[in-house]
Amino acid sequence: MWNGTQSVGECSSSNSLSSQQDVEDDRMIAVVLSEEYAKLDGAVARRLPKLAPVPHVPRINSYIPNLSDASLDHQRLLQRLNVYGLYEVKVSGDGNCQFRALSDQMYKSPEYHKYIRKEVVKQLKDCCALYEGYIPMKYKHYYKKMAKSGEWGDHVTLQAAADKFAAKICLLTSFRDTCFIEIMPQYQAPKRELWLSFWSEVHYNSLYDIQDAPIPPKPRRKHWLF
Repeated sequence: MWNGTQSVGECSSSNSLSSQQDVEDDRMIAVVLSEEYAKLDGAVARRLPKLAPVPHVPRINSYIPNLSDASLDHQRLLQRLNVYGLYEVKVSGDGNCQFRALSDQMYKSPEYHKYIRKEVVKQLKDCCALYEGYIPMKYKHYYKKMAKSGEWGDHVTLQAAADKFAAKICLLTSFRDTCFIEIMPQYQAPKRELWLSFWSEVHYNSLYDIQDAPIPPKPRRKHWLF
């Protein structure tokens, strides 16, 4: 998500998704929605029994740390992951990492990030009264900008995702004084837990209990002799 400068990709609203991607998304979504919501097994939460979550206040991205601060923050996050026995599934840093990490938590694949973004933006548009008070700009401009592929997600989009998907979203962060942030749906009980690591203001990854960590795929051999 961060490479020294912010990278914004081409517009990828619901109207511009390729038909092939739509078919793949719809197939996966149909499978997921045909099953019951995942139960809150608390596998990751059991690793953090003594951490009290900090109340969440939705906000947009305003401060991007310099290279020195970002490096220190990353080391702090890695230490916390090690202390609590947690494993990151790393997602691409292409500006879509928040939505990729949410996709991995919900569908065990980061590749449905376009669907996640589309649904979050729809939530922002349909329920503007819930979020516009946190946006220090013209609200319509904000959600149109957030519809673009490569536009960084923020803590407002996380709240919208929690509301849209009836999810408790938990962040293990690299903030010095805020280790654990919990984002709850505003008007319904959560039906699932989604765990993300947050290299603060820089990058999100998907988070698992180390015992439940998915096995990474083996690299494909380039030649049969090797």
